[in-house]
Amino acid sequence: MEPEDMYVLSGDGAIISSPSPKPYPHKPPKCSDCAPLFMKAYHMRNAGAVIHSHGMESCLATMINPHLKEFRITHMEMIKGIQGHGYYDELVIPIIENTAYENELTDSLAKAIEAYPKTTAVLVRNHGIYVWGDSWISAKTQSECYHYLFDAAIKLHQLGLDWSTPDHGPIQVVKGVPSVDCRMNVSKKARIADSNCNGKPFPRCIVLDIEGTTTPISFVTDILFPYAQNNVGRHLSATYARAETQDDIKLLRSQVEDDLKQGVIGAVPIPSEDAEKEEVIAALVANVEAMIKADRKITALKQLQGHIWRTGFETNELKGIVFDDVPEALEKWHASGVKVYIYSSGSRLAQRLLFGNTKFGDLRKYLSGYFD
Repeated sequence: MEPEDMYVLSGDGAIISSPSPKPYPHKPPKCSDCAPLFMKAYHMRNAGAVIHSHGMESCLATMINPHLKEFRITHMEMIKGIQGHGYYDELVIPIIENTAYENELTDSLAKAIEAYPKTTAVLVRNHGIYVWGDSWISAKTQSECYHYLFDAAIKLHQLGLDWSTPDHGPIQVVKGVPSVDCRMNVSKKARIADSNCNGKPFPRCIVLDIEGTTTPISFVTDILFPYAQNNVGRHLSATYARAETQDDIKLLRSQVEDDLKQGVIGAVPIPSEDAEKEEVIAALVANVEAMIKADRKITALKQLQGHIWRTGFETNELKGIVFDDVPEALEKWHASGVKVYIYSSGSRLAQRLLFGNTKFGDLRKYLSGYFD
């Protein structure tokens, strides 16, 4: 394709210019039926480019379980290639149902984009996938990562392994939950005999809080918070030149500027980037101490706390505390095929650190995802 082969559309989808017809045997030019779907990604997500693929992996991934409305996968390296995701995160992609004509998918795709604000893709069952990014490079990179993950999921399924759990262990069949195994029973007699397809419904997932549920409240209030507060200066001084710390400082600076405008008690101006390192750190420490004292649940504070706690866990100055019955419960639910998630006001990094460094060992193998 050459530039003159492309359609140029306005923001409302109207055609501004069309490619000139080419001589026989070329067919007359026709704008893609996907155009209105591309427009939804441009308008709703400020996308710079959208890729629509009919890759076999993206099609098969939606067919393994036709009842699922989402594709979920975690603990796979290529998840890091998806915008806003890391290795430990659970990648969730909505699945919409196919239609006879692609432009008829527009409304359902828009609803999926709205319902899943973190997603950069929408799967279409028995059809393919739409992927978008800030640029064509981002869209292409993510598209390659998505197809890799779909291919991995298909191969894991063929091996009888569950791609959606952290340890990718054997697929579990849970009472009351529709599964491929249940649908494969050929005869009615076999279906009745299969206890996994009948009986009282069993939970498909369990969502746990941390404070007071898995962990004593005192661990957070008397150990974690004081540790972060007492080590702000040391942490910032030791890591000041790192890109990660500079990102933390940038986020804090933005938050403090808003706080000063709002007249938040305890907020003090942070010197400019040209100021001496010690002056900047002193102002940051004062603001962080005020934020912690006020028990504020803001991203700038939680991100910095997570990085300070990470250092504490790495140096064994901190050890995650959970109630004695937690490991047994997690193991039991995991063995039964129930997915367990953490939903807490602490950052996802802080959650992973806590469960990854307990006296019972690393408990993250039992957890399917984290929500902040």
